[in-house]
Amino acid sequence: MAHIPANGIRLHVQRVAPTGSPRSDGRHRAVVFIHGLGTDSLASFYFTLAPAVSAAGIDVIAYDLRGHGRSERLPTGYRLSDFVADLSGLLDALQVGGPVHLVGNSFGGTVAFSYAAEYPERVASLVMIESEPATEVWSRKLANLLGSADDPEALSWITEHYGAPTAEWALAVGRRVHTTTMARDIPSGPLLSQDKIRSVGCPVMVIFGSESHLVDQGEVLASLLPRCRAVIVPGHEHSVLMGAPGTVRDLLLAWIAEHHTTTTTHLSH
Repeated sequence: MAHIPANGIRLHVQRVAPTGSPRSDGRHRAVVFIHGLGTDSLASFYFTLAPAVSAAGIDVIAYDLRGHGRSERLPTGYRLSDFVADLSGLLDALQVGGPVHLVGNSFGGTVAFSYAAEYPERVASLVMIESEPATEVWSRKLANLLGSADDPEALSWITEHYGAPTAEWALAVGRRVHTTTMARDIPSGPLLSQDKIRSVGCPVMVIFGSESHLVDQGEVLASLLPRCRAVIVPGHEHSVLMGAPGTVRDLLLAWIAEHHTTTTTHLSH
């Protein structure tokens, strides 16, 4: 593990070299994992999907988002564009030349989608787990979530419906949010227009739990994106990555195998 300077911040990065046989054509591409918001970190991927991807002969890059895990925690600078610029700077610093497969969970998927919209030539494919693009609807939801993260009434409701551990998690998120400008910055985007969303031309797979509050996004994104596949995992809610890691792993490995020879440039227009 290492700390890499990127976009003016030090990011904690874990790079896992391929342990299995590389693909016969030598064109396997790196997979970049982007975790979710709050108390999440690269560990959620490192202990679930990363070992299987590495064993398939593929370079793995996982990193802690700014303000998370062991990455630098600044008091300000948490707009979505900051997270996108971090990813761009990190890939430059690591000298990753070709397009990569981006895999994002929850907020990490939102970062990945915005990155694909901004840098289409650098993305071979995109996998979003329980995630959605940064739209006005997304912004309102994030503003409500982050704004009430340490509200006593909200915490009581979370405890009643989801249990004390989840409420403790929300309280920890609230403390972090309110010692930085996350609550103000993140919902401000920049947000994506429907035309900008439609412009993402790389292959996209979206994965949702059947009981998730986001499950309808699968149909929405499939209707907007030219090369989108929606997968619904029965019996799971928002935590489908941790609840069904084997299912997500198998979906991801099959997806990479299918798209490892995808055309290297995806035009926005």
